[in-house]
Amino acid sequence: MLQPPMISSPLKQTSEIDWIQPLKGYIRQTYGDDPERYGGECATLNRLRQDMRGAGQDSAAGRDLLYRYYGQLELLDLRFPVDENHIKISFTWFDAFTHKPTSQYSLAYEKASIIFNISAVLSCHAANQNRSEDAGLKAAYHSFQASAGMFTYINENFLHAPSTDLSRETVKTLIAIMLAQAQEVFLEKQIADGKKVGLLAKLASQAASLYAQAVEGVTENVNKAIFERVWLLVVQIKASYMVSIAQYYQAMADDDANSHGIAIARLQVAETMAKDASRAANGFPSSIPSSSNLSSEAGTTLGDLVKRHMSNLQEKLASFIKDNDFIYHQNIPAEASLPVIPKLPAAKAIPVSELYQGQDIQRIIGPDIFQKIVPMAVTESASLYDEEKAKLVRAEAEKVETANGEMAASLDYLKLPGSLNVLKGGMDQETSVDEEFRGWCEELAGHESFGRAFEHLQSDKSHILSSLDSCTRQLDMEESLCEKMRTKYGGEWIQQPSSRLTATLRSDIRSYRGAIDEASSSDAQLLGTSRQYESDFEEMRSAGETDEADVLYQRAMIKAGGNRGRGKNGVGTPISPAGGEGTLLDEDYGESGPSVMDQIARIEDLLKKLNLIKKDRMQVLKDLKDKVHNDDISNVLILNKKSIANHENQLFQAELEKFRSHQTRLVQASHKQTALMKELTKSYGDLLQDKRVRSEQAKYEGFTRQRNSVLLRYRKVFQAFNDLIAGLMRAQSFYTEMKDTVESLDKNVETFVNNRRAEGGQLLNQIESAKAASAGGQADRERDRLRDLMERMSVDPTSPPSRTKSSASRPPPLSRPSQVNSSAAYKSPPISPPYSTKPPSHPYLPQSQTPAAPYHAYPPQHPSNGSFHQDQPPRVDPYHPSYDPMHYPYQNSTSPPPTQTMYPPNLSYPYQQHAPNLPQGYVPPPPPPGPPPGVQQGYPQYGHAQQGPRPGGGQPGQAQGDPWAGLSAWK
Repeated sequence: MLQPPMISSPLKQTSEIDWIQPLKGYIRQTYGDDPERYGGECATLNRLRQDMRGAGQDSAAGRDLLYRYYGQLELLDLRFPVDENHIKISFTWFDAFTHKPTSQYSLAYEKASIIFNISAVLSCHAANQNRSEDAGLKAAYHSFQASAGMFTYINENFLHAPSTDLSRETVKTLIAIMLAQAQEVFLEKQIADGKKVGLLAKLASQAASLYAQAVEGVTENVNKAIFERVWLLVVQIKASYMVSIAQYYQAMADDDANSHGIAIARLQVAETMAKDASRAANGFPSSIPSSSNLSSEAGTTLGDLVKRHMSNLQEKLASFIKDNDFIYHQNIPAEASLPVIPKLPAAKAIPVSELYQGQDIQRIIGPDIFQKIVPMAVTESASLYDEEKAKLVRAEAEKVETANGEMAASLDYLKLPGSLNVLKGGMDQETSVDEEFRGWCEELAGHESFGRAFEHLQSDKSHILSSLDSCTRQLDMEESLCEKMRTKYGGEWIQQPSSRLTATLRSDIRSYRGAIDEASSSDAQLLGTSRQYESDFEEMRSAGETDEADVLYQRAMIKAGGNRGRGKNGVGTPISPAGGEGTLLDEDYGESGPSVMDQIARIEDLLKKLNLIKKDRMQVLKDLKDKVHNDDISNVLILNKKSIANHENQLFQAELEKFRSHQTRLVQASHKQTALMKELTKSYGDLLQDKRVRSEQAKYEGFTRQRNSVLLRYRKVFQAFNDLIAGLMRAQSFYTEMKDTVESLDKNVETFVNNRRAEGGQLLNQIESAKAASAGGQADRERDRLRDLMERMSVDPTSPPSRTKSSASRPPPLSRPSQVNSSAAYKSPPISPPYSTKPPSHPYLPQSQTPAAPYHAYPPQHPSNGSFHQDQPPRVDPYHPSYDPMHYPYQNSTSPPPTQTMYPPNLSYPYQQHAPNLPQGYVPPPPPPGPPPGVQQGYPQYGHAQQGPRPGGGQPGQAQGDPWAGLSAWK
């Protein structure tokens, strides 16, 4: 079988270039990386271009090699700007038709030339197919369309062509030739398959139209000396030949439609066009240029095809004329009045994105050579696509969760499948001890009674209250003694009153008593709870220790009425077979319709189907997540980087369509679940309405209420046990902290009283010493007074009144004790640190309330009066073993002078102990006749801090015991 020759485009040729050095230089300058790390990648790209130069014309491997290099150029363009201003490489290509060289620094020119060669290889591949076989026909048909698609890509993406072969007019002509030949190949296939003549006429009409367009473009390019003249002869011959074919098959169709006159007219037109094609074929040159890519037999083959077609056509025309003359006698219309034959396009340009449809494009292009250098634009687009996938997965997961929730809620409302056990005699399982109840009993096992814990708390509380009472008594006694001494000595007793100094201590005592009272109230509540549940605690403890929780549970169920309607053992089946009554499933009470067993089996079957739907739905969701996780369109984004600008959403939606099947399966599962739930609800409702079921259902509901009542009761008991444990632990912690705090308070009170006692004793010694010294001076004055009085009473007028020398020479009397700076003789020990009034945290108050720290843990609070205790030495811990309150240098006394009536607020004061009470109305004895020997010499020294004795050391010869012990001798 003769096959018409086909036109194929020649390939462009190119010069050798070097990719390695320019790329390395750009990597060093722009990416700041070591270019030697990418030496292999640069060499690979350079080798790809060398291989591309040797790609064959009729080879699928050559096509893939060209496309691999082109794909790597697209990937390269994302990272390296190859142009005159950046990576400067001169690409030289020779025109495919004129063979003139053209050089540019643009990577776009390199890619356009590669695309042109891909189209040329595809056209050569199609033209050289053996179309007498189906595989050859299909390959030729696809390759011609793919070639037209690649040529279309050039016209759409590369403007301002630098060479004639890439110009828009030339490429447009090539597209028309490729599409016309693809249409012709499809027509050949339909003629071979014996399709209807009407269809063949339309296909041939479209082919004739495409060849007519090609004739115009080829004529223009031949006139410009771009195409070979033989191309024009071929397209002219085929244009006339296709018109003749179309008229021939349409004539056959008109004859079948009894339009014999029109059929004859069409055959006459077909004959005319065939003669034109024959004349053009006869003018075909015998020598064909090699650049035309046509075989030497092309002209002969075309001539033979036209002659064969003309012979067949003339035979049909003679037969139709004869039949019309003898039989039909229809008029033969003129050619101009013949209806136009409709056109049926069967060929279209295949886009680049569909060129490798069904093939692994990643395998053809290979891995990204420079994948270590990630372009930011691709990363951002891939992130946007990942977000779209995440939205899809979240939406489907929410739908699945909603469907599962609806199923669970419906089954829970219907109490399925648990309620079926009642109808099948499964109540025995419900009477077994609840595992939660068994756990409660095991928790209480081995736990002792709470009585000892409460006794310990009471003991701690009594100890704390006793300490507080002791502190109060010490402060009261000290204050009472101070006031009695003030009453006795009046202004000479300059010790500061105790009431202001003990305000903080007394406030702490009251605060701690209040905390103890509140704790007592909480202790009473705990004790009440313990007594309320004491018997229950004992039962559960015993059951846990002896592993008889089931016995206690059954006893509680019996007590709650759980044995009603049961067998003799209390745990029998709803209708015990042992009783000879038969089971509910066997009893029909004379009713017609399906038995209870059949209805239960139907419900169980529906439940199984629902579970299978849920399982299948979860598996589909898992598969969807895995597919989404493994989906990567980075290569698609790279290959379509230029075409998807501002159209990413459309690409994303197209890519997300691959998950449509999983979404559809999830929707179908939800619809099927809805239908099954409706059927299950109806079937279960019918079962519950059955009289054979109602009584047992009521019995089960009552049993469930009783069981819940027992569990609720013991849950309260177990909760009370835990609350008691926690409450007692908090109470024990509270009393432990309170004991430490009160002990610290007791030490502070003791220190305060001791210091006050020492200060009072020193002050009393000063007062007594001053009185003893002033007693001798008062006797001398009384003697002088009597002498003067007697002199005035003398009868001797010549005796002048005069003082004796002894009187004038007598030293002046000692000053009053109040005039002596007694305060300078005694430096009170440092004030005990202030203490907080906040008691330890209460066991039933919020745990943020912490107990008061020991008193010595706080810094001292100095009074606002700046003249008070300004020279106080560094603080010493009063509880330190080396602490001695009488060991410090003498300074001003902490007590104010007797004339001071106002005291600074919050005035701290050294602590002292109380002294024995003085008798009421005590009158001191009369002074001695004269001052004690050595008093006048020793006493002034006592008033100087740098010379006086230290407190606690006493006067020479003074006892080192209680400084107030001498008061007892005054009684």
